[in-house]
Amino acid sequence: MGEDSGLNWAGRRFEVTVGPVAHGGHCVARHEGRVVFVRHSLPGERVVVRVTEDRHRGFCRADAIEVLEAAPARVERPCPYSGPGRCGGCDWQHVDPAEQRRLKSAVVREQLARLAGLDDVDVTVEELPGGPLRWRSRARFAVDRSGAAGLRRHRSHDVVPLADCPITVEPAAAAVLQRQWPGAGAVDVSVDSTGAVTTTRLDRQGRPTSSRVVRPGGELPEEPAGRAERRAGGRDWEVEGTGFWQVHPAAADALVAAVAEFAGVRAGETVLDLYAGAGLFGGALAPAVGPEGRVVCVESDAGACAAADANLTDLPQAEVWQGDVDVEGLGELLAELGAPDVVVLDPPRAGAGPAVSRLLAGTGARAVVYVACDPAALARDVAAFVGAGYRLAGIRGFDAFPMTAHVECVALLVPERSTSER
Repeated sequence: MGEDSGLNWAGRRFEVTVGPVAHGGHCVARHEGRVVFVRHSLPGERVVVRVTEDRHRGFCRADAIEVLEAAPARVERPCPYSGPGRCGGCDWQHVDPAEQRRLKSAVVREQLARLAGLDDVDVTVEELPGGPLRWRSRARFAVDRSGAAGLRRHRSHDVVPLADCPITVEPAAAAVLQRQWPGAGAVDVSVDSTGAVTTTRLDRQGRPTSSRVVRPGGELPEEPAGRAERRAGGRDWEVEGTGFWQVHPAAADALVAAVAEFAGVRAGETVLDLYAGAGLFGGALAPAVGPEGRVVCVESDAGACAAADANLTDLPQAEVWQGDVDVEGLGELLAELGAPDVVVLDPPRAGAGPAVSRLLAGTGARAVVYVACDPAALARDVAAFVGAGYRLAGIRGFDAFPMTAHVECVALLVPERSTSER
């Protein structure tokens, strides 16, 4: 079975009854003693699958190419490019949006149980305003050798050219998909709160080569094309044009509110904001610490640090440190800063990692607020915190990526001795 046995199921078709949802946008089935990860299916369905990949002894991957018995939550896909063998940008186009949120809630619970040993965690993924389509305000589209832009097939380098992407806001989709990009490897695009559309051409090594901004009043020259305006938490924010910002227009406000609720920052406290980006969370919490408090935002990217400096100029209690969030860098920072009262961290998809998590737990911070875009990484890091004397005191999930398997979570970790939960 797979490479180890010389038997490869790739291309094989057979019927299965689909089991529970799993992390990654598929469900679990079994056939002839093997696990089959099935995309384009739902729990309880009877489907015909075609094996798309078989590289491991214990499991293979497959698409549901025919539905024999459909689940009640199955719907017609709103995107014509979605489906088996087509664009890999979405996982749940065939699923009712309310059921998508239930599936994501189940995934978060399962990851925390399996990877952190936390059974019966109560989490419900919450809907954000705006509906399941036209929410993506920032995207990266791949470009094929002919110059046509699109998205890649699932687990493939093949580009599927698109005329539109229904989950992307129309101005962003049109700015990329309605023109050719000869010689480019990819194109980043974003739309800010003023309606300005920024496109950045990347070469085939992923390096930016040029940018263009079109505002409602007309196109800007390339020189000032690097900034975009955002609105969240009652403040205006400046970020790099296609740099990191929450993709869903309602996500930043929802996450700021959740972080502030869990952190419960008090006057005079010290807050450490890690992977701070343009300073969103640190800036939102700074007023609560007051003039006697301190907020230290740590970010490795120079452009994001410059944006954070600009965003936080009216908050003298907030400062920006450029540096990597690793054991060595954090150790030096904590030696100078002392133990923080509150830690907020929003790491990349891979998570903070066990070493950083244990180091943060060693500070004894009364609250650690962890913002995560991957439930498996969150669960692994929660396990590290739990092993170092913390406990999960609260968690909220947000459907910040409708039609996809991705989910945003905000978790509260407190020292085991603490009795306060929110």
